[in-house]
Amino acid sequence: MNSHTLRNLMACATLAAGACAFAADYAAPGQLSPPESATQRAAQEAGKATRAAASRAARDAEKAARKAADAAKAAADMGKATTGKVSRALAEGIRQAARKAAQAATRLEEKTALSAAKAIDEGRDAAQAAQEESRKAALASKEALARAEESVSRSAQAGKEEAEKAAQATREALDKAEEAMRSAARAAADASARTVEALKRKPPAAGTEGK
Repeated sequence: MNSHTLRNLMACATLAAGACAFAADYAAPGQLSPPESATQRAAQEAGKATRAAASRAARDAEKAARKAADAAKAAADMGKATTGKVSRALAEGIRQAARKAAQAATRLEEKTALSAAKAIDEGRDAAQAAQEESRKAALASKEALARAEESVSRSAQAGKEEAEKAAQATREALDKAEEAMRSAARAAADASARTVEALKRKPPAAGTEGK
C-alpha cells in the first residue's frame, strides 16, 4: 500500500468519525431528551393529582356543610316547637338534636380546613373564607349544646320559671347556630363553585401547581 492510498484511507476514517459524533450529538428541533421528558410527565401527573385533590376536598366540604345545616335547622326547629313547654323529656330531646348539630359542625370545620389546605388558583380565597365561617358555626353550635345541657339540668332541678328561662336561652342559641351554619354552607358552596370554575380553565404549566 503506497503512501497516497494510506492518506486517503485516513482521511475517510476521520470524516466517518466526525459524522458519527455529529449524529450522536444531534437532536431534532422540538424533541426533549428522555430525562427531561420523563421529568415533565411526572410534573404534569403531580399537577393533575393536586387539582383532583382540591376538587374532591371542596366537594366534600360542601356536602358536609349541607348535612351540618340540616342538623342545625332540625335542632332549631325542635326548640321552636317546644316554646312554652317545659319538661325534662323535651329538654333531653333538644339536647340530643343540639349534640348532633355540634358534631356535624365539627366535621364541617375539619372538611373546610382540609379544603383550604388543598385549594388552588381562584378557589383558595373562597376556601379560606369557608373555613372561617365553619369555625364560627362550630363555636355557635358548641354554645347551643352547652345551653341545651343547662336546660336539661334546670328542667330537673329548678322551678318552672327558671326552666323556661333556660329553655328560651337554648332556643336563642340554636337560632344563632342555625344562622351561622347557613352562612358556612353558603361559603362552602361558593368555594366549591369557584374550584370548579378554576379547573375548567386552562391548567397551569407543569410544576406551577399550588404556587
